[in-house]
Amino acid sequence: MTGGPAARAVPPSPRAVLFDLDGTLLDHAGAAAEAITASFPDEDPERLVRRWLELVDASVDRYLAGELTFPEQRRIRIITLARELGLGDWDEARADAWISGYAARYAAAWRPFPDAPGPVAALAERGLRLGVITNGDAGQQRAKIERIGLAERLAYLVTSAETGAAKPQPEIFRVACAGLGLPARDVVYVGDRLDVDARGASSAGLAGVWLDRSAGPVPDGLDVPRITSLEELPGLLTP
Repeated sequence: MTGGPAARAVPPSPRAVLFDLDGTLLDHAGAAAEAITASFPDEDPERLVRRWLELVDASVDRYLAGELTFPEQRRIRIITLARELGLGDWDEARADAWISGYAARYAAAWRPFPDAPGPVAALAERGLRLGVITNGDAGQQRAKIERIGLAERLAYLVTSAETGAAKPQPEIFRVACAGLGLPARDVVYVGDRLDVDARGASSAGLAGVWLDRSAGPVPDGLDVPRITSLEELPGLLTP
């Protein structure tokens, strides 16, 4: 389902489709939930997961803003959580040791959303150029794409760590288009966050598409196309 008239923002014959990674192709929240509940099996899982995802989002935002390094934003999550769970004040060494185990559990839980591989393959078969624009550490994001089996079709990767700009800043989208040698108007960008992904891409001249798997009511004033599953994407991009 699309957001009505806003669907006209999609070019009739796009030459490339780029995707967000976490929350769009890869089930980041599910992997994080699996890893954190395994780390603290005696805690209430619903409360634990909710708080952990809040801490992850907050620390990543500070990392992308340049306030924290990648290791620091990892440490601050568990130091804060440990204090809230009554486990005392952890030093950096203890936090790093815990993060090492958590990272392994998180990586083991990386999986694509069920609706991701089929549409990616269908678009590749049309001859469209495909890739990923993602906020985060380049090495980790590449490893995720490899783990979920999409590395061959999504070899083109642009990360905030490598460009020095993070979504929704227009610069990261412009760098991605320049790397493809395409004007922004010929490129579609698909992501699960309305403002950061779809509207961020649109502000840079791309055709932003919002992936809203919640399938809730269409927000008032929606100014970008909306789909509720990636299975809808090939149809949306058919002239």
